[in-house]
Amino acid sequence: MINRLLLLLKGMAMGGADVIPGVSGGTIALITGIYEELIASIKAVDFKLLKLLVTFQFREFWVGINGPFLLTVFGGVAISIFSLAKLITYLMEYQPIPLWSFFFGLILVSAYYVMPKDKDIKSWISLAVGVAVAYLITSLSQAQTPDAYWFIFLSGAVAICAMILPGISGSFILLILGKYEFVLNAVKSFDFGVIAVFGLGCLIGLLSFAKFIDWLLRNHKNVTLSLLAGFMLGSLNKIWPWKLDDSGSVFIEGTSTNFMNVLPQTYAEITKFTAQTGIAVVMFLLAFVLVIGLEWVGKRYSV
Repeated sequence: MINRLLLLLKGMAMGGADVIPGVSGGTIALITGIYEELIASIKAVDFKLLKLLVTFQFREFWVGINGPFLLTVFGGVAISIFSLAKLITYLMEYQPIPLWSFFFGLILVSAYYVMPKDKDIKSWISLAVGVAVAYLITSLSQAQTPDAYWFIFLSGAVAICAMILPGISGSFILLILGKYEFVLNAVKSFDFGVIAVFGLGCLIGLLSFAKFIDWLLRNHKNVTLSLLAGFMLGSLNKIWPWKLDDSGSVFIEGTSTNFMNVLPQTYAEITKFTAQTGIAVVMFLLAFVLVIGLEWVGKRYSV
């Protein structure tokens, strides 16, 4: 029961992260030690297992997909997304600096734990590539795109691939595609048409991409973990707490992808708002303590 509760909480943490542009649910899965099992469980869904489902062999199908694990994780994700969507949007608008400071610390310390202990030249190159790719993606501008169902489906398929990649946020990919606010509003208003189409795109993208990630982890684990750590470090560009928009005003997350990072003092001088440096440091350190605690819990209670 303790393990299941911990797993549910990890799923809820993933869901909360997925709502926020710049923070990946895959990062939380990696931090909490369930990433490899998550990828392997999703990857297990194939035509053979689907045949068990259509022939009503439900028990065999449930065991084959590691059903209790997936149900608990994605149950937590769903609970978090539907319950935290309004809270997260509120924090992004009214308390962005403490929120981003927490996630900045969370991802920075987590990248250290993700990096393999035995690093060779391939691992270092992979790390550098990951940093460069994530930095480039988080620097892209927002696009104007249609609201048609076919594009919502495509957006879901692309975004879910990013959501299971640590460091690359699916929510930020939706921002780049011009669909973040559209999808978030659909969730908040329970627009089941948009939710269903987007969810179907997520499902197709997830099943396809998970097989590739699982293959990489099984055959090139150190290089892959180094790449994922690089993704996390490169994404810090997007998570820096003190941001301004193109006009020099306070950057409001979810409205645009165009921003510039500044120092706290510069932020205060330009915006005339307090930089909240003290609370930012507290939230940053809290994230460090949380990750260390999760590492301890993960070793003590293996789910």
